[in-house]
Amino acid sequence: MAAPSSKTSRRYWRGPPTDHFDGERFFNPGGHGPRGIKDLLRWHLGGGKVPWPSALPSPFPPDRPPLRVDGGAIRVSFVGHATFLIQGGGLNIVTDPVWSDRASPLTFLGPKRRNPPGIAFDDLPRIDAVLLSHCHYDHMDLTTLRRLWDRDRPLIVTPLGNDTIIRGRHAAIDVLAADWGDTIPLGGAARTSLLPAHHWSARRFGDRNHALWCAFVIEGLGQSIYFGGDTGFADGRPFRHVVERHGSPDLALLPIGAYEPRWFMSPQHMNPDDAVMAFELLRPKHALGYHWGTFRLTDEGAEQPRDDLATALAARGIAAERFLALHPGQTWTYAAAG
Repeated sequence: MAAPSSKTSRRYWRGPPTDHFDGERFFNPGGHGPRGIKDLLRWHLGGGKVPWPSALPSPFPPDRPPLRVDGGAIRVSFVGHATFLIQGGGLNIVTDPVWSDRASPLTFLGPKRRNPPGIAFDDLPRIDAVLLSHCHYDHMDLTTLRRLWDRDRPLIVTPLGNDTIIRGRHAAIDVLAADWGDTIPLGGAARTSLLPAHHWSARRFGDRNHALWCAFVIEGLGQSIYFGGDTGFADGRPFRHVVERHGSPDLALLPIGAYEPRWFMSPQHMNPDDAVMAFELLRPKHALGYHWGTFRLTDEGAEQPRDDLATALAARGIAAERFLALHPGQTWTYAAAG
């Protein structure tokens, strides 16, 4: 694994070409890249955005998680958007942590939270590991990462190149960058593997796809957990890859929102129908839907992902309780037998 470069601000990673890196930029093997500026303008000027209310309060009160979960049990708490607290095996793991009010480089402009985090930051137990899927602002929040680092010094695991972005803002933060297929110990018997997702990356103009994106599988907690990060369906390739290499997960965390208009969004974001097809390919015992109802990023209505998920599940004869569209503060638990 080659070392990242900080010699230029837009080359986050230097290494030999691979099946998903051309020597300068990362790409989706056999898939589509992000759309260009003309399509972006066509989308934004085309109308069709469904209005959102200024606030979308969760029907669940903020969670107050325990300090640790042991004994083979798993507890998953939804904070909002793509942020989960996963507790099991005595470890506390957070995915794509965002506690800021905006998913934006600016504090006064950009997508604003429509509901408070499902766990207040001060109520978080000590975090042992952060799994960071990619560098988009609704997933990589440098302010939150700095708060977690200053408080807990967690292990931060992220795909290649994202470490350079983080250290460019906060040089003292220690980040472990890895490639698709790498497996990283998390502590005890727990480990996480980085897996392909069908997406892209950018923080600003001129750095598109200079950092990698990924999904994660967590194993060794008693139940295996898949976290999809951000991904398009991509003919099911990312999900068949999971099953071929890790088997079916016990729990799948799948994105279900930010999908309209489909002509623009389908390569990068699944809609609920795609997510149900992913569920069928992964064959987990349960799934939890995220990436909806917190930040308005695309054209669909605030609660449309939840309603469309119910329709897609019913159309395929899948019990609604097997795939839940979570609200901030909502929890899912697995109690070990015995």
